[in-house]
Amino acid sequence: MIFSSTAHVIDIIDNLPAANGEVKNQAYARQNQLTKPPGSLGKLETIAVWMAGWQGVEKPVINNGQCLVFAGNHGVVAQNISSFPAEVTGQMVANFAAGGAAINQLCDEANLKLTVTDIELDRPTHDLSQGPAMTEDDVLEAMNIGAAQIAEDCDFIVVGEMGIGNTTAAAALCMARFGGDAPRWVGPGTGLDDDGVAHKAKIIEQAIDTQGKTDANPVALLAGFGGRELAAIAGAVLAARMRSIPVILDGFISTAAAAALTADGKLDALDHTVISHMSAEPGHLRLAVALRKQPLIDLGMRLGEASGGAVATLIIRAALATHNGMATFAEAGVSEG
Repeated sequence: MIFSSTAHVIDIIDNLPAANGEVKNQAYARQNQLTKPPGSLGKLETIAVWMAGWQGVEKPVINNGQCLVFAGNHGVVAQNISSFPAEVTGQMVANFAAGGAAINQLCDEANLKLTVTDIELDRPTHDLSQGPAMTEDDVLEAMNIGAAQIAEDCDFIVVGEMGIGNTTAAAALCMARFGGDAPRWVGPGTGLDDDGVAHKAKIIEQAIDTQGKTDANPVALLAGFGGRELAAIAGAVLAARMRSIPVILDGFISTAAAAALTADGKLDALDHTVISHMSAEPGHLRLAVALRKQPLIDLGMRLGEASGGAVATLIIRAALATHNGMATFAEAGVSEG
């Protein structure tokens, strides 16, 4: 067990390791020596330098990348906030196991080891519109499950989720953390029409009215408004930071789960993360702005499953290939401008 109490989680966040600044400078200097005009590869350059700082090597690599997908069920589904029933969560987990989902194909292409962890699907969280979704012990247990999935030799992580109802949980968590109006956080999720989206917003408003807005600490936020899969993502993200492993967040739900770690204004708790893509869920843009992060790509995706993170990994591999493999001006015998 890594996380023993709420106080322990807060203490960890208060004492997180930073990126290796010396190595980042070395990687940046290398970028400026490669056979190209400075900055001409755009985000590929900044990604390579970011990876170098967290892996602590001038030439970072992804040798043992993992894609961690967590699944959980939500009591708020009883409020008719999804176009799919809760059983679909377990059915999709079975599809992952059989290799039939989008994320299976994308992980194969991105050379990521896929691990799917379902967490007590037969025990949904409580209905967050009626009171806290979980106890703090539930949250800590799920966080530890998330942390435990990181392999000993892991050097890169993508996190994702599956859980009918979890866009509602994510939107409620974001509203509790950052404020604002519910209609600006909610979206269609699994395909709700305008009336369905408006109903979802009312359920989230009810949750906030019942529980109150809180920015007290990550465990309290997740207990009030999260789900077991969101807490597991938060646990994996925090455990990765403790080991200086770079993390790629998938879409709205994964980013919301990680955002819980920024409670009390600690945005630097996510310095080791990149948002992989801009989800088509409307609240994701608002969340990215609140976290001061720019998603890497925007393909109009909103599937979940870590699918955007796996696609972004292909871009990151391209960034590392150019950073590590290109010749410097001196090596190539090319005159510098």
